[in-house]
Amino acid sequence: MIELLAATMFSFQEPNMRSQDERLDWWRDERFGMFIHWGLYSVPAGEWTDKGTGHAEWIRTTAQIPLEAYDEFVHEFNPVKFDADAWCAMAKDAGMGYVVITSKHHDGFCLFESKHTDFDIMSTPFKRDIMKELANAAPGHGVKMCWYHSIMDWHHPDYLPRRGWEENRSSEGADMGRFREYLHAQVKELLTNYGPIGIMWFDGEWESTWRGEYGKKLYELCRELQPAVIVNNRLGARGGMAGLTGMDGYAGGYAGDYATPEQEIPDAVEKGLDWETCMTMNDRWGYNAVDKNFKSTTELLQKLSDIVSKNGNFLLNVGPKADGTFPKESIQRLSEIGDWMDINSEAIKGTIGSPFKELSWGRATQKFNGDDTTLYLHVFEWPEDGTLEVSGLNGNITSARVLGVNGSAEVMQNEGEVVVNVPIEKPNKHIGIVAIDFAGKPVVYEEPTISSQTTKFLHNATVNISAGSPDIEIRYVIISNHDTPEFIVPDMRYTEPLIVDKSCQVIAQSYFEGAPISKTSSLKLEKVMPMQALQLSLMIEGTLEMSIFSGSWDQMPNFETMKPDTVEFVNAVSPKPEVELQGRLFKGYIKVDSDDMYIFALTSDDGSNLYLHEELIIDNNGLHGPQQIKDSIALEKGWHPIRVEWFNKSGGATLNLSVGKLGDELHEVDASMIAR
Repeated sequence: MIELLAATMFSFQEPNMRSQDERLDWWRDERFGMFIHWGLYSVPAGEWTDKGTGHAEWIRTTAQIPLEAYDEFVHEFNPVKFDADAWCAMAKDAGMGYVVITSKHHDGFCLFESKHTDFDIMSTPFKRDIMKELANAAPGHGVKMCWYHSIMDWHHPDYLPRRGWEENRSSEGADMGRFREYLHAQVKELLTNYGPIGIMWFDGEWESTWRGEYGKKLYELCRELQPAVIVNNRLGARGGMAGLTGMDGYAGGYAGDYATPEQEIPDAVEKGLDWETCMTMNDRWGYNAVDKNFKSTTELLQKLSDIVSKNGNFLLNVGPKADGTFPKESIQRLSEIGDWMDINSEAIKGTIGSPFKELSWGRATQKFNGDDTTLYLHVFEWPEDGTLEVSGLNGNITSARVLGVNGSAEVMQNEGEVVVNVPIEKPNKHIGIVAIDFAGKPVVYEEPTISSQTTKFLHNATVNISAGSPDIEIRYVIISNHDTPEFIVPDMRYTEPLIVDKSCQVIAQSYFEGAPISKTSSLKLEKVMPMQALQLSLMIEGTLEMSIFSGSWDQMPNFETMKPDTVEFVNAVSPKPEVELQGRLFKGYIKVDSDDMYIFALTSDDGSNLYLHEELIIDNNGLHGPQQIKDSIALEKGWHPIRVEWFNKSGGATLNLSVGKLGDELHEVDASMIAR
């Protein structure tokens, strides 16, 4: 079973630390925040000499600006129109409960006064601590101030690796240990000089010079300095920025408090996982003067509804101009969002996700009021006849209303269907909200969801079954995989997870008040034999053979038919040093200490493959950013042939292989586990 989502949470507890739930309570309630990308890159506004106009916060590297030329922007950055109160007021008026701003982005420039660098706001003509003014203004507007801070730093002399195009900037004498001291010192400034901070939002941790154990120490520092601060998941070797990966993909399983999909909304999210989508209003994070591809207010609000319906938060970005003002397009959308939130925020703030798997005309959220519930229907497609039909819904309805419309709405209930009479005219041009109040909880008719950590197992597998509402009874039956009945009636009542030790099929059905209310759902599970270990006598433990190839590829080439540039022996699966237009082939053996199911996680930018016994286990091929794919396999105790292929065409170079027993933490494959 291949998984693109890694949803394991790590809970770190010390007596002086608040629990994860205590830290996250306010954040879960707010649901909506403002992201701000601002720095020196706003000065060129996306354009540099003959390198075009398509740049933004990455312009230093995408336009290949020499360090000394980029440093000149320090003397041009003078945001005389910056107004901390106005920024915080715009966030609050838009219904946002927190603001996350770039204290330092990848270019290394700091918007705050730092004792550890001159590359900061106090070296500009402005000479005012941006962070201090925002931190002072935020409480008066009822928003929490939060810091984004980049681990990657293209300016600091000790940060490695250098950009591939920086041929004239030597790395001689650079010391990543010294850089980590610098990073910790600045995080200490950010968490001691500005009062209580809501979130430390880290980024830029995917390069080969950063490791999971470094992220663990950084996390511990944040917890020590401010026990209540929330920390995102970008602290260690991330499995990918475009999904819910990176929560358990590095040594020790050490993760932050929530996952951070970027520029996307996941189709489905594992129950209990805290997550936040960060997204731009237009195409870029930092200010670009020609980027006018702004999403409409309606689209942004629909994304907000979609995210909250899946128990997520929405972090919506603004890229201010160099003078300290927001683009007019951003101001307009924030104002329109605020107008909508003035009437409809109760359907967003303090709510939890939808009880429905899907709704054809919109989304849903819900809010508990003691034992009672309010169900909020976010209607994207307003019914032209004034009749909103909600299939698969039951329960004790006490009232209904359309937000922004005076009076109550008429409700009719039939068997498994609710019909609400709403005004013909949509209450606003974006999303209409219908609120239905229940005594108790709504009952949602849906097929059961049957899940297992893996569909293949060595000894046994644990199977969980869930349905849409707690009042739904689940009945199941377990049959042999060889049985293929045309019709079967599940007759066992599900009360706790099932343990199966044979190949089988689990079939389940939802019941309400003794009658079936759904179709059956099923899951096949297969008991497998482990791959046999090899009996090896002559080997060199602690290293793998690594062949290096030069070339430009969009897909994985056949390295076995190519002559390598060089062959080395290495003690880890790694891209070191960072290079472009290169491929690597790692060959050898990996050792496991018992007969068991093992989870392998392969992270790469760009493509990678994992083979065991010449069988393709993980296919992570193609051109992409940091992306993690996981799969499980049964292995016999001992040594197993392993082959890892990797190529990088351009951009950041990332390669990491982790492994762990099913249900345990994943650990990076290291010298103690390999041989050639």
